[in-house]
Amino acid sequence: MPSLQLKRVYEAPEASDGTRILVDRLWPRGIAKDKARIDLWLKDIAPSDALRKRFHGKPEDWEAFCEAYAAELEGEVAQAAVSELRERLKEGPVTLLYAARDERRNNAVALKAWLEGKRGRGLAS
Repeated sequence: MPSLQLKRVYEAPEASDGTRILVDRLWPRGIAKDKARIDLWLKDIAPSDALRKRFHGKPEDWEAFCEAYAAELEGEVAQAAVSELRERLKEGPVTLLYAARDERRNNAVALKAWLEGKRGRGLAS
């Protein structure tokens, strides 16, 4: 499977990014759509507003966030977005874009770990 990378949306696009997919529910502040060079915006793969608000600014609750987000990713709407993401991965490298300042604990990190866990169990294509 081609590579899956993470990057803050505010970082400059590079050719090695491949398909650039924004995985946040909200458009990032202060960035123009043309400057961001986003190929696809998968709002439905992002955590729900309720989940995002419940854990915002609470790094100590990271594990609970990941578990709750994984449960949301199993839902029908999110699964359609996951399928779209998997199709893009078949075509080549994909970079998941996020706006959060915390580069270690954000929804893109949790999503990548979830996808890699699914692939490890033979469930991701």
